[in-house]
Amino acid sequence: MTITINIRTARLAIVPFSDAHLTEAYVSWLNDPEVVRYSEQRHHVHSLKSCRAFAEAFKASENSFCAIEADRLAHIGNLVVSRDTANRTADMSIMIGAPAAQGQGYGVEAWGAVLAHLLLTEGLRKVTAGTMAVNTAMIRVMERTGMTIEGVRPKQFLLDGTETDLIFAGAHADSWKAPKL
Repeated sequence: MTITINIRTARLAIVPFSDAHLTEAYVSWLNDPEVVRYSEQRHHVHSLKSCRAFAEAFKASENSFCAIEADRLAHIGNLVVSRDTANRTADMSIMIGAPAAQGQGYGVEAWGAVLAHLLLTEGLRKVTAGTMAVNTAMIRVMERTGMTIEGVRPKQFLLDGTETDLIFAGAHADSWKAPKL
């Protein structure tokens, strides 16, 4: 049973991923080495078929696969929420794939909206995320939306042959303050 997320922000709609989002442009983001540089998606070659299978896997789970749509740019990225309902926690991940949307603050806007939804509307007690230590843009997104760096797993990833750490962040419902973005 998928838990749907449907959120509207000042510039974005965060909606369930659908067949309408399965386009060649979307697949091209996933196959662009710069877009997936810090993602584990960098290890795969994607197609419409593989993307459809990924989206279908969410239909029988408690997790959410969301498309991020910008008012002027349509589908610009995706956000995934992986829930652990027994512990009332979730882990989030995001990708802004459309080149015209990168560096425009859409990631922080979408992330903050979904984080608030999970903590305040769904009533989760904690939301977590992780990224490579060299992914400073994602670390800024986490920090700007009120998450706290909680730990480091040293040398977790190989990026271009160089070991890099995994940075963990979290937001706790009992202490999280929605930032002014």
